[in-house]
Amino acid sequence: MVDFNQINPTYKLPGTSAEVDPSQAGTPVSDKWGLIAGFKTAAGSAPADLPIAVGTQADADAFFGAGSMLARMFTVWFAVNRTSPLVAIPIAEPGAGVAATGTITVSNAASAAGTLYLYIAGQRVSVGISASDTTAQVATKIAAAINAVTALPVTAAAATNVVTLTCRWKGLIGNDISMGDSYRGFYGGEFRPAGLALTYSGSGFLASGTGVPDWPNAIASLGDDPYRFVALPTNDSGSFTVWDTEYGFTDSGRWGWMRQSYGQIFSAKRDTYSNLFVYGPTNNSPVIHPMAVEVGSPTPIWEWTAAYAARAAQAFTIDPAAPLQTLTLAGCLPAPKGQRFSKTQLNALAGVGLSIQGTDVDGPTGGVPQILREQSSYQKNSYGVADNAFQVATTLATLDVILTRLRQSATNKYPRHKLADNGTRFGPGKKIVTPAIIKGELIAEYSAMEYDGLVENIQAFKKALVVERSTVDPNTVECLYPPDLINQLRRFNVRAQFRLQFPAAA
Repeated sequence: MVDFNQINPTYKLPGTSAEVDPSQAGTPVSDKWGLIAGFKTAAGSAPADLPIAVGTQADADAFFGAGSMLARMFTVWFAVNRTSPLVAIPIAEPGAGVAATGTITVSNAASAAGTLYLYIAGQRVSVGISASDTTAQVATKIAAAINAVTALPVTAAAATNVVTLTCRWKGLIGNDISMGDSYRGFYGGEFRPAGLALTYSGSGFLASGTGVPDWPNAIASLGDDPYRFVALPTNDSGSFTVWDTEYGFTDSGRWGWMRQSYGQIFSAKRDTYSNLFVYGPTNNSPVIHPMAVEVGSPTPIWEWTAAYAARAAQAFTIDPAAPLQTLTLAGCLPAPKGQRFSKTQLNALAGVGLSIQGTDVDGPTGGVPQILREQSSYQKNSYGVADNAFQVATTLATLDVILTRLRQSATNKYPRHKLADNGTRFGPGKKIVTPAIIKGELIAEYSAMEYDGLVENIQAFKKALVVERSTVDPNTVECLYPPDLINQLRRFNVRAQFRLQFPAAA
């Protein structure tokens, strides 16, 4: 007798009845959304601490305010990835914070007409300069040109020969806004008009911004929706702690056994090599991947973060086990040559839990930055002993798919089954399952995942797999599931043992 879900076997009316059973039809599917988190401005219409889907730049500007952190993160994300569904979580600026400021001082007027190419937070602003302009007039033109670009994260005001820039929101992170000019140099046709002299405060960065974000309300509003790829623009210890808790492996975390909603967090940190080498070991999270950025890059870290998360979302959705190396970070300007990390420095930074990026050679400022290694900040186990279990983001991306497919397989095929011991005799079509049947299903699914390039060594998996009935609760099956994750080709080492001439006998 076949077990039905809906048809009553005692139903008396004549005819044919058919119920639809999709348990054997489904193929592996998993939603993967991107999430950008950050400050909005007062001009943004979206309420703080509530997620909102964003599909166009016009929406981002309206929701979060033109020139806001989130509006700029959307711009960069969309330049890299137009396929992953994207949601933003806006937060209000810290109430007790202070907005970062900086100054551009025009110390000498131009002796000839020309164009000044300013770079504010990595965005170019063109300013027409006349030979007759005084230093005060040049300052006024600079302020007007900056204010005309609504996508900039600053406003400008001129007083005599000084232009003061103010971040559009309060917070420590505003100190990452860069000021400079002529980034592309002579070969890019960018140079100051003759005689014009400018001085930038703070070594070319805004300063005096204070206040860190308050994340708990925003995180609580996320629920268990599939935000697999988070762009987290802040890198302070408080931000990392609360987001690591949300995405971690505890009972309350997304990687914990109760929630199983998974995901990873991408961030960035700008500093000198020495400071980054000290900063790296202060973090130790499998789910957070901060990228090291040179001081000389004009692009703010929230845009580096958006590019990194967008590229990871795109690539890992296509193939979660493939490395991210060589994938470009469009929208980010690299540090000029001579200011970039060396290979020795990059190798050391990856060793202290920092993702690394580099730039190919293409002109005086180089080409587009690309990911070199998607290193996580995880470095030590719970005993403080060095551990490489979660050292790259591909590990979690692959586990995400494997565990999701495992759960889908079990729930699709055994949604309302009875459990019996191995060897129990029951008729065909009965909704009964045994540990041996489940083990066979796990092996079949593993074989499919091996074919899809997620795992390897199925014979070793079969030997190590354990599926048995619980001795504590007879309604529970317990499993030791030992997947061998497929690895990535990250290096090809060659010993070139050359000869001037092989012996004749060879």
